[in-house]
Amino acid sequence: MKKTGRGRSARKPSGTAKGAWWRRALLLLGKGALAGIAVLALYGIYLDSQIAAKFEGQKFFLPAQVFARPMAIYPGAPVTHSQLKDELALLGYRNTGRAAAEGEFAVAVNRIEVFRRAFDGPNGYEGATKVMVHFERNRVNRVVRSNDGRDLGFLQLEPLLLDRILTGETEDRLFVPRTEIPETLVEALLRTEDQDFYHHHGVSLSGIARAAVVNLRAGRTVQGGSTLTQQLAKNFFLTRDRTFVRKANEALMALIIDFRYPKDEILEAYLNEVYMGQDGAIAVHGVGLAAWHYFGTPLDEIDLAQQALLVAMIKGPSYYNPWRFPERAQARRDLVLKLMLEQGLISSHDYQQQVSSDLSLRDPNWRQRHKLPGFRALMQRELAQRFGDNVLHQSGLKVYTTLDPLAQQAAERAVKAGMADLIAQRNDDQLQAAMVVVDRYQGGVLAVVADRDPNYRGFNRALDARRPVGSLLKPHVYLTALAAPEQYNLMTPLKDEPISMKSSNGQVWEPQNVDKAFRGEVSLLEALVKSYNVPTVNLGMAIGLDAVSSTLYKAGWSGRIRPNPALLLGALDASPLQVAQLYQTLADGGRYRELYAIGHVLNKQGERLVEQLPPSEQVLPAGAAWLTNYAMTKVVSEGTAARLGRQFPHVTLAGKTGTTSNGRDAWYAGFDDRDVVISWVGRDDNSAAGLYGSSAALPLYQRYLDEREPLSLVLTRPPQIVDGYFEPRTGAAVGARCRGAVALPADRESWSSSARCGGVESERADDGERNWLERLLGL
Repeated sequence: MKKTGRGRSARKPSGTAKGAWWRRALLLLGKGALAGIAVLALYGIYLDSQIAAKFEGQKFFLPAQVFARPMAIYPGAPVTHSQLKDELALLGYRNTGRAAAEGEFAVAVNRIEVFRRAFDGPNGYEGATKVMVHFERNRVNRVVRSNDGRDLGFLQLEPLLLDRILTGETEDRLFVPRTEIPETLVEALLRTEDQDFYHHHGVSLSGIARAAVVNLRAGRTVQGGSTLTQQLAKNFFLTRDRTFVRKANEALMALIIDFRYPKDEILEAYLNEVYMGQDGAIAVHGVGLAAWHYFGTPLDEIDLAQQALLVAMIKGPSYYNPWRFPERAQARRDLVLKLMLEQGLISSHDYQQQVSSDLSLRDPNWRQRHKLPGFRALMQRELAQRFGDNVLHQSGLKVYTTLDPLAQQAAERAVKAGMADLIAQRNDDQLQAAMVVVDRYQGGVLAVVADRDPNYRGFNRALDARRPVGSLLKPHVYLTALAAPEQYNLMTPLKDEPISMKSSNGQVWEPQNVDKAFRGEVSLLEALVKSYNVPTVNLGMAIGLDAVSSTLYKAGWSGRIRPNPALLLGALDASPLQVAQLYQTLADGGRYRELYAIGHVLNKQGERLVEQLPPSEQVLPAGAAWLTNYAMTKVVSEGTAARLGRQFPHVTLAGKTGTTSNGRDAWYAGFDDRDVVISWVGRDDNSAAGLYGSSAALPLYQRYLDEREPLSLVLTRPPQIVDGYFEPRTGAAVGARCRGAVALPADRESWSSSARCGGVESERADDGERNWLERLLGL
């Protein structure tokens, strides 16, 4: 009995222990579950904070966008028929012959019809509009709105996007809001990538199963199991590692994203984040930038087949690269179109039409990025001066510059081709060049070329080279004299005889004319037109070096000037940009306006940080400036730049050649009624090169005008400029009917209608009035 009792009592603790073990196990599992749930909850809270920071803060860093000036079209605008066509081509407009939709145009003789796109510009939103632009004599004649025939006084095209500046980033995108993404593209995306997007909660088990079946039937991967929300979570927050942990994170984050944010916001983020290929070393993200990258047009203008191609490439942008693998890309595009047909998203007719079309990729010569290293350096310096060095690090910044893409294109072609010819002719590979183009009236910098290779990013000769300017300073010497009309006029005689000057240190300076000849005496006009050195020195010494220096300072020179006689022949080191400032003031009739490259800067919210149009001030006498400009038209028609006059015999142009000692520097400064252009050619080491402005720098300007179509210069006379008559030997004012009188424009202070033939002493026997036959023949 005791054994039995002991046995029974021994078995009871064993059963009790077994029950306790299960209870302990269940308790541990419960605690573990609770701990797991707590950890998962905490982890979910952490992920939620990460997601909220991204979605509710700055989803994307948007590179600073740099725009050219918007082309202004108005009656009288200096825009030619061919220039408008070229501008539209740069903007990605299509010449369809009908201009039926935004981004299209149609060309006819002397007119172009344009369906201008809607755009956000420096002055706010501009709606789409269709206009007919009429041309006459290389200018805009009328701008007529097509829908009602109403004449418009002013119209702007959208500014060309030159570049997006990435500061430390390797990703680029052009943000497009959901409302501006074509619905057919969205439908194609959902049918191909995530058919249940609007029905699941971020993760779709049915989608995974359906993708497996489709891929099995196709014998290859056609669809993926991840939802768009999962792909977005991966792109935004995770690596591309194929691990269980990463996949679990992806699913959990997708659930949180779907719970917190509307479907359209998720879709918008996805379509702006998705990787779409490479532009060199820069990753192209988002369908907005991809449309420009592959087709050269905005997203809302690509057709159904192009939309299908973008959707097709999402699966593998490198594998389906349409330039490298066109057949592969087209097959994938056609599959997307077939899926759309099966879903009833497009008709059979549309399907047949789209699959029979080619890939419609952009013209390979069309540039999405215009690097423009010469101009970009100027722009960045101006931005840094105004806002500091880090201004371009602001997301979404928009910089509207003064650059004219057609002028830049013409300058680049002129320098590149012109220097290739010059180097070949002279067998001199050391020659370099620079060119600066500025707006004659507004002072905006229109183009900068800083090297004979316009894409070179090294030393910027246009901004930083300091070289003697030679005869380019002569017009300012003559303007200084003409500013004293009671003493000087265009017919005033100047001595052209050997002169010798001794400096304070005992050095003797004996200036020579280029041809080493002396003419005894020449008129002020002839001395400037023929660029004689000796008469210029005599004139400059007579009016005073301080007076010449004062003219240069007023015209915009900001550096130090050493007032010595060599200054009169251009002993002043300047960059092409500094010379452009001096000549812009002169070309604008003596009105100074500081040159600038930035017109407007807008932040991400569209607020203006700067709006710049520097004030204009009359700093040089208008009459003297007009007479100097008139003299420079004679430089082109019959002086040192006569080859330019022969090239454009029916166009009035003004300019001045410049050459320094031993031909180290060749310069040309020229302007028509639109552009002031400075070109320079020389060697970087400043060694003798045997160059002349007329044969080295002027040909670059000639090529520029071949590309640009010059506009005949209009010199509007100030009230004080009249038609004067002068005795050619003495330069004295005489009556209009006097024998031998030379007609020249003059300041009222230089000539009066009451001047008489005998008003001056003369040894000429024929001093007197011309008879009727002489007057008829102009003798």
